[in-house]
Amino acid sequence: MKQILQNLRNGVTEVAETPTPSNGAGELLIRTRRSLISAGTERMLVEFGKASLLGKARSQPEKVKQVLEKIRTDGLLPTLEAVFSRLDEPLPLGYCNAGVVEEVGSAATGFSKGDRVASNGPHAEFVAAPQLLCAKIPDGVTDEQAAFTVLSSIGLQGIRLIRPELGETVVVYGLGLIGLIAVQMLRSAGCRVIGIDINEMRLALAEKFGARAIDGAAGNGPLAAVGALTEARGADAVLITAAAKGDEIVHQSAELCRKRGRIVLVGDVNLQLRRSDFYEKELSFQVSCSYGPGRYDANYEERGRDYPLGFVRWTEQRNMQAVLEMLASGRLIVDDLITHRYELDEAAAAYQSIQQDPTALGVVLKYRYDAERAISVLVRPREAKADQPVIGVIGAGLFVKATLLPALSKTGARLAYIANRKGSGARRLADKFRIETVTTDYRTVLTDERVRAVMIAVGHHLHADFVCESLAAGKHTFVEKPLALDVEQLKRVMAAADAAADCLLMVGFNRRYSPHAVKMKELLRGGGEPLAMNYTVNAGFIPPDHWTQQPEGGGRIIGEACHFIDLMVFLTGSKVASVAAHQVGRGVAVKEDKMSISLGFADGSVGTVNYFANGSKAYPKESLEVFHEQRTLQLDNFRITKGYGFKGFSKFKTFQQDKGHRAEMAAFVTQVKEGGPPLIAMEEMVNVTLASFAAMTAATEGRTVNVDEELDKALAAQR
Repeated sequence: MKQILQNLRNGVTEVAETPTPSNGAGELLIRTRRSLISAGTERMLVEFGKASLLGKARSQPEKVKQVLEKIRTDGLLPTLEAVFSRLDEPLPLGYCNAGVVEEVGSAATGFSKGDRVASNGPHAEFVAAPQLLCAKIPDGVTDEQAAFTVLSSIGLQGIRLIRPELGETVVVYGLGLIGLIAVQMLRSAGCRVIGIDINEMRLALAEKFGARAIDGAAGNGPLAAVGALTEARGADAVLITAAAKGDEIVHQSAELCRKRGRIVLVGDVNLQLRRSDFYEKELSFQVSCSYGPGRYDANYEERGRDYPLGFVRWTEQRNMQAVLEMLASGRLIVDDLITHRYELDEAAAAYQSIQQDPTALGVVLKYRYDAERAISVLVRPREAKADQPVIGVIGAGLFVKATLLPALSKTGARLAYIANRKGSGARRLADKFRIETVTTDYRTVLTDERVRAVMIAVGHHLHADFVCESLAAGKHTFVEKPLALDVEQLKRVMAAADAAADCLLMVGFNRRYSPHAVKMKELLRGGGEPLAMNYTVNAGFIPPDHWTQQPEGGGRIIGEACHFIDLMVFLTGSKVASVAAHQVGRGVAVKEDKMSISLGFADGSVGTVNYFANGSKAYPKESLEVFHEQRTLQLDNFRITKGYGFKGFSKFKTFQQDKGHRAEMAAFVTQVKEGGPPLIAMEEMVNVTLASFAAMTAATEGRTVNVDEELDKALAAQR
């Protein structure tokens, strides 16, 4: 299928060939008929992409601050790699889509194949959209009109925050698409509307829709006009739907308001508010968040958990339904707003029009009704060498893009596939890392007999299932941590590994492959006493609603702290025997990512993992101290290892931070090619995974957990 993608690094907008997305359980797969370009938002993204690196930095000072902090902790080169990796990620443009349902996800309700729906899907021939971001299009509303639904919902949400009353005077500052739609909605609500803009065509349209139009370029004209129309009282409310770099619009909006008036910002303007503007009149000011309650709430948008109507009357979806009802009744007219129509293949001309044509307003894209669905796209055929391992990658998230593929691409392996539910990001990675085929169905990878090994980097809750499927398909399998999220999943993985004894299984415990870890192991070799270890992890804050904190992420201890437990297992050469743990008490939203874990090892070694998410970003993320036979090793963020009391060794330093990813990938590919014993014994991977489970149990139940006993109980329950 064809899809419009924007490269934020070089500003190139292209119509790319990508595989059709696969819809999730709570999603609808939609064949697009029309989509609307959001002139404001999409023009801003295109202009950002075309700006120089300095221009990008100036437009996002907060991001620059984060980059500087990362340079201090991780070093210059890793930071630059991360920044350029982010900029290289193709951005699907568009969020105003109208089409026909092709498939309904297993958990989606209220929709059927063949329904016409409006959604927030991007500019693509097929889109997969969450059911709560879709609304049925009534009979009598054309596809073109329905494409205005989401954009109109943005204006509607701003109006709801204003809480207009019959007979009030409301100023709409900025008469772009959202502003002109807001004019009509406010008129339908019984308000007197004053529209301000500097574009004559848009002023004329506002007059046509019943507003009093005022030229904003006419000096003190808006203030005088509003005063005359309100008998010098001022407007009851101002809805700002304009985009500007300065704060003059907010200042003027405050001047236009009556005492205790309301200002709601829908557009994008500078927010250096002047206190006197709001103090003297006791004005209220609020920023509207997109198209309604539910926006940016993963529970609503991704997990399909609707808000009860009795408590949240107007959600994103219900706002969309209200807009469609207005279109059906004729109270909202959008046909007059359409100035340009383009075929999808003419996207370059369409975006040129919103940047250069002052008459451009509603720019609609048209789609072929016979576009073919294809789950795989061949990017480039490659000749395979006889001894070259063929590998398929499942997952195309940030870690795959920034870390896994850069390391894997240097191993000499033949990368046959990259699979991801959404094909746009995977297509860019295929181009960058010379991967042959992009697919949105991972089973394509598992059924290809040429593929000898599979790399799995999907959601944590899917790891165990994908490992079992991969092993059952006879593939050597590398899976990112964690191996499993609970004992039941772990038992299934163990059974699958037993049944596929000829297949290599490896978990992405990369830190044991770091040259720093290897050096520490070498320095500690031959000692007769146990180790005493202290690992401090400055994990960094993640919001409570982030996927890692949700059931599908398994929590940060199981999902990430297993790394640090594994490194201790590697250094001791011994399994974890017992685990005790404490997490912080009341007063924080998330307790488990502020935990101290005490580990007892079978050889008598002890270790503590202090995993804290409440520290400063400026502080190094990881530091490890090892005490052994009157000697001490100190690892600083995988950049410097210092030795105290070691004959002939005081410091080991790498040019940049090295957590072992490249060495890990090289070892796995070599093992796939040449064979040999497991790189990490299955018993060790199981032990580390159980130890992470035990940490959670110990912290929540207040007891010390014997790891082997817990496994024996689990296996006994299975029998």
